[in-house]
Formats: sequence, C-alpha cells, structure tokens
Amino acid sequence: MIEAEHLSKTFYLPAGKRVEAVRDVSLRIEQGEIYGLLGPNGAGKTTLLRMLGTILTPSSGSCRIAGVSVATHPLEARRRIGFLSGNTKLYGRLCPREILAYFGRLYNMSPEAVASRTEELAQLLDMEKFMRRRCETLSTGQLQKVSIARVLLHDPQVLILDEPTLGLDILTSQHILDFIEKARRRGKTVIFSTHYMTEAELLCTRIGLIHQGKLLAEGTLETLREATGTTNLKDAFLSLIHWAPQESST
Repeated sequence: MIEAEHLSKTFYLPAGKRVEAVRDVSLRIEQGEIYGLLGPNGAGKTTLLRMLGTILTPSSGSCRIAGVSVATHPLEARRRIGFLSGNTKLYGRLCPREILAYFGRLYNMSPEAVASRTEELAQLLDMEKFMRRRCETLSTGQLQKVSIARVLLHDPQVLILDEPTLGLDILTSQHILDFIEKARRRGKTVIFSTHYMTEAELLCTRIGLIHQGKLLAEGTLETLREATGTTNLKDAFLSLIHWAPQESST
C-alpha cells in the first residue's frame, strides 16, 4: 500500500545553510499494517510523512500509494490518502457537521453520501454531542476528533497520521488509539508518527526508528529488542541512536 524508494529531502535556508531533513529512506508497508515512525524532534518524521502524503515534493527518490505514483499522479494518490497533520486547523465559525459537508464537496461526494458518512463518523468517534457546536468552542480533544473525521470522510485506503494524540488527555488518546486499531481490522493501512513509545508498543505491527533523517532500523517490537539486546522499545531506540554516526548539516 505504501512504497518509498530512496526518498530524500533537502531544504536550503538563508546564508547558504543546507539541511538534509530526510536521507535515502526506503520502506514498504502492506495492507492492514500499522507502522509506527519514531524519532526525536527534528529527526525527519513529519517531512517523510508529508512526502508520502503528496504535500512535499522529494528532492530525490520516489513513492507510491496503493500502486499510484505520487510524483506523476498526485491527485489520484490523494484520493487514496487520509492525511492528519500535527498542525491541522479548522474553521472556527463552522460546526463539525458543516466542516464535513464542506470537505465532502471537495471530495466530490454526493450530499447523501456525506450525510450518511457524517452520521457514521459521529458515532464512531463519539462526536454526537458537539456536532452542531462551533469549532471555536470545542476542546483540544474534540477538535482532534473533528480533524480525524475529516480525514476519514472519503474512506481512504491509507491513513497518514502525524502525532495524532499529541497534547490530548489520556481518555481522548485512548479513544483515538482504539480507532486506529479498528481501522487496521477493517483493512486500512496506517503509518503514524509518535513520541510515545508505549503507543507504538501497543499498536504497531512494525516500527521504524528515524534519526537525523535516516531510518536506523525497522521491524517488529520483538526483532528490534533482540537486535539491540534490550527489553523495551525505549532502550532499543536509545541504543541505536547511541551507536549511530553523528552528522551535521552543511
């Protein structure tokens, strides 16, 4: 469902500074997998997800979503993707129901399909009580549920989620994690970034550890622990970072 080959992204900043945000990353994620992308701030997680989601153009390399080339057929690829960014904003004066109606039109969905899907998502994400309240009055957790509903509206095959539980309380976080697991059971392919090792340990079928733009290692929780001689994901990650060569941008 998700294929990336030698993806790299370089940014050029003022004064000639060159930043290699992602360096030669290749990965393959199958249907029904939950792939967790872990790394410290600035590791390249968001940049990698944005390239997979057709938001950023790679400096080199290629990626395909459900067999569709992101470079040559970006619109077709986007129809197969639900992308949740960590800084997604909603229209404050609209209520969740109006938000979904608006995005349904952007997806060329019929009014009947939007209405049916809206009711389904409101139940799935426990949103019924605030579907007619303005978004500017909603809590952080409620806004995140609206953002996820927007991502799911067109029933995409692939979900790309950038830190979906960041800043949420434990109950809302658990609700969203339960939703991700249910998506996997329905055959969706999920890749998500997180800082929370316990989320990856509980949810992911495979995990990729990224540092300084490079994919240091990937595999199941068991294979990563065995490879590093550790007993948990946090120690495995710290071990890999410790032995990774330290590089600076030029």
